[in-house]
Amino acid sequence: MTRIAVIGLGEAGRRYATGLRAAGAVVRGYDTSPSRVTEGIDRAADLAGALRDADLAISLVGAHAAMSVAAAALPLLGPGVVFADFNTASPETKAAVAAVGVDVGVAVADVAVLAPVTRAGSRTPLLASGPGAAEVGRLLRPFGVPVDTVAGPAGTAARLKLVRSVFMKGLATLLIETLTTADAAGAEPWMRDQLTAELGPDAPALVERLLTGTYAHTARREQEVRDALDLLDSLGTPADMTRGTLAWFERILDERGEDRP
Repeated sequence: MTRIAVIGLGEAGRRYATGLRAAGAVVRGYDTSPSRVTEGIDRAADLAGALRDADLAISLVGAHAAMSVAAAALPLLGPGVVFADFNTASPETKAAVAAVGVDVGVAVADVAVLAPVTRAGSRTPLLASGPGAAEVGRLLRPFGVPVDTVAGPAGTAARLKLVRSVFMKGLATLLIETLTTADAAGAEPWMRDQLTAELGPDAPALVERLLTGTYAHTARREQEVRDALDLLDSLGTPADMTRGTLAWFERILDERGEDRP
């Protein structure tokens, strides 16, 4: 019987906790916010309680808290337990989390979530790297979780996700710019028909998904684009399109009057 602790019960954490439990895992969750609705989830009163007897600990607390949560959780884990950092954090943060794991003798996996969890819940495709990657795959695949592993230290999966983000976030903002222009020209329905003709019959759902996701998670995705831009700059590759993508995310946040995370 596999026992899984889910740290962070926001939108993604709740979906993983409920999905894994429905698939047959023993799941215990923990969140610092008592106000979060977590019906159907066995919720621990504190972090130590959530991690007690766990085989796998999943961190889904957001990039801003990834390091502090890892520093608090890793020393509480027993021998053989794997700590999986699912947060959309930079490769450098993932490597730093893994370094804490080395200090306390716990294997850490850098896990990149490759699609919005709102679409497939715990069955969302994952890419894992680092010393705990193989064990994360072994523990999660029996519960219907698609996990691919890639050779390399923690940070490798996060780095590949950023390469993917150059395209996915760029495509989203290109669609926003195209449809904004079409609307201003009085040709928005015509342009949507053109997109369908070029992208295929699934285009309407794809466009809607990209637009909705961009506006729903602007602040987090803006930081992801910044991390992608840092990667491109470090590699010395052209980043003209990604700078434009970042400009669109900044514009949306400014129009809403939202602060950066």
